[in-house]
Amino acid sequence: MKINISQLQPDKLSDAQLTNLLFKNLEDDNVEGDIIFVPGSSKAVIYRLPKAIQLYNEGRAKKILFSGGVIWEGTSLTEAQLLKQRAIELGIPEEVILTEDLSLHTKENVLSSLLILDRAFELHKIKRILVVTTSYHMRRTLLNLKTFMPDWIQYSMCPVDDNTTKAYNWFENPYGRNRVEMEANKIIKYVKQGSIMDEMIDISEC
Repeated sequence: MKINISQLQPDKLSDAQLTNLLFKNLEDDNVEGDIIFVPGSSKAVIYRLPKAIQLYNEGRAKKILFSGGVIWEGTSLTEAQLLKQRAIELGIPEEVILTEDLSLHTKENVLSSLLILDRAFELHKIKRILVVTTSYHMRRTLLNLKTFMPDWIQYSMCPVDDNTTKAYNWFENPYGRNRVEMEANKIIKYVKQGSIMDEMIDISEC
């Protein structure tokens, strides 16, 4: 069943439908792009950074953009600065790394990255962005990119799994369930209030 996100009621969705909303049809297409885009999080260094480094080392893109201005407990660095520091320690050349450290959430990750990308490439020259974020966060990230980035840009989704919020196990533990339900609520809420674009998705249970 295909339906617009704006028509969904989060408290009426089954576990299978929640899984489809967050995870379905968001697999990597293995296409090369212009840049690897990594929005920050409290554990981005653990989960998202290794994937970004893998993609760079495979030659999928020649530059990496780390985005995030939140400073988490235990460090004095922003998310983007922390990701850059660790990437350099792991062998990524500093000159291929771009950072954006003003944003405080997903929408701002995208908006604040526009100027960084324009200065580095000129936006009209960017054809494809490789998006690295956790699997359950990919749908919202992609909707924000489609809403605020130029419409000629295409995206390759390169999701990574954390331990408890995978498509096949989130419903087995309270932490994963809470994350998925909160994420679904955010997506539907932001679409309905017009903060991000609406999109038709397949939430069929079979």
